[in-house]
Amino acid sequence: MTDTGRTERTVPPPPSEETGGGLSRRALFGLAGAGVALAGGGAAVGWAVGENASSTPATGVVPFRAVHQAGIATPAQDRLHFVALDLTTTDRVAVARLLARWATAAERMTAGEETAANGAVGGNPLAPPADTGEALGLPAASLTITVGFGGSFFDKLGLQDRRPPALAELPPFAGDNLDPARSGGDLCIQACSDDPQVAVHAVRNLARIGFGTTSVRWSQLGFGRTSSTSTAQTTPRNLFGFKDGTNNVKAEEPDQLDDHVWVQPGDGPDWMTGGTYLVARRIRMHIETWDRTSLQEQEQIVGRSKGEGNPLSGTAEFDVADLNARGADGEPAIATDAHIRLASHETLNGVRILRRGYNFVDGTDGRGRLDAGLFFIAFVRDPQTQFVPMQRVLAQQDPMMEYLQHTGSAMFACPPGLAGSDYWGSALLS
Repeated sequence: MTDTGRTERTVPPPPSEETGGGLSRRALFGLAGAGVALAGGGAAVGWAVGENASSTPATGVVPFRAVHQAGIATPAQDRLHFVALDLTTTDRVAVARLLARWATAAERMTAGEETAANGAVGGNPLAPPADTGEALGLPAASLTITVGFGGSFFDKLGLQDRRPPALAELPPFAGDNLDPARSGGDLCIQACSDDPQVAVHAVRNLARIGFGTTSVRWSQLGFGRTSSTSTAQTTPRNLFGFKDGTNNVKAEEPDQLDDHVWVQPGDGPDWMTGGTYLVARRIRMHIETWDRTSLQEQEQIVGRSKGEGNPLSGTAEFDVADLNARGADGEPAIATDAHIRLASHETLNGVRILRRGYNFVDGTDGRGRLDAGLFFIAFVRDPQTQFVPMQRVLAQQDPMMEYLQHTGSAMFACPPGLAGSDYWGSALLS
């Protein structure tokens, strides 16, 4: 339990430097798994690459140190808090120190502990607490924290020669209406959890630790995952009411992950090997217009039934879509401009992506309509050869775009996991 008594310390050390062994109330729920979570790459590698990735560990603690960062091929949790931050310094040493402090705090939080031992209530009562405290009493809830670097990160720190070519700016796409206040960023933190308060607590505390080195640029809350990243998960639904991500790359497909998600040796700079690229797009859905569209038209636009989720060429959700099938009228069973046809790897010359998006509702737009939609997240080995051609086709040909508008956009290079390093990007900044 958290020590709520008095302490001999008169001035608490910085939050990230307290790595003592005090147990929080959150830790009591997940301590059995903390040894695995903190054991380093040897204990975590198998889970990360899919040997045991079909379900979240029973303790609710996802291993933190592994070959790849958690929160990518990890079975998708139900809640998201995503934040993009800007650097307020050009000092590489200061940024490296911050990333090390973040790693210390993140490792504790993903194990179900506070950011520092006795951080919320056990320190000097005359000083600000080292932990904000809103997660006291809550379990780890499968919390994962994923960190990435935007293109501007390299510009600000004078690292242009180490910027991966794959991190080139995304081109404009037809129909985009991007808000600069919801786009870009030098750094990102993706916190996923099965408890929204645990995810918010993680981002809040890391942003707090970053004060003086980073500032929040924009953030997004998400609920109801819109993709399955494990065969053990049922397929969720998006706000259009359709099952989403049926043919997503899964954690149990290590060969597919190597081909389409994880950066391989020779793809770019060595410091990115084992990492991936994160593309985030805030997609406003015009749900009121969609809700006045007939069921038949909705299904033709998607290419799947709304109930079972089967392709219109089949009868079950996981039936392989037969793009050559014809209906009784002789027309293609799956329309030539149906979403699942245009987004399929058959149409896109083998391109696949790992989707990990979330629904959002951000109040109203002031015109009597909900500001709602999909916070799209994709992890890819190379966004220039995977996401860009896919989005170009969809933006130009997909009739679903009449019901969507992309209002935010960002891309980040997510370095490999911390199996053999102290903090994200240590090989880049050292």
